[in-house]
Amino acid sequence: MAAVEKRTFSLPAEQASYIDSLVATGAFASASEVVRAGLRALQERDDAVERWLREDVAQAYDALQREPERAIPAEEVSAALRQRYTDRLKAERGA
Repeated sequence: MAAVEKRTFSLPAEQASYIDSLVATGAFASASEVVRAGLRALQERDDAVERWLREDVAQAYDALQREPERAIPAEEVSAALRQRYTDRLKAERGA
């Protein structure tokens, strides 16, 4: 393991209780392990968002810059979403 730096944090009672319950059930050996696991999950999520931005969003942006006529006006998207939502509500009420 890399060098360890000690930190002190304040947590709401609900989060502290959650950490304590994870340790009490044996899911983690210590509160520090719980926090490290949470930070790893946060890093993985941030990495996934960065990958998505780089690989998908940037490519879509570049494609629209090359061919702006491919863009769909926001008003059309909004109207289509409203209609889809309305249709779904009607279907659920009829079911």
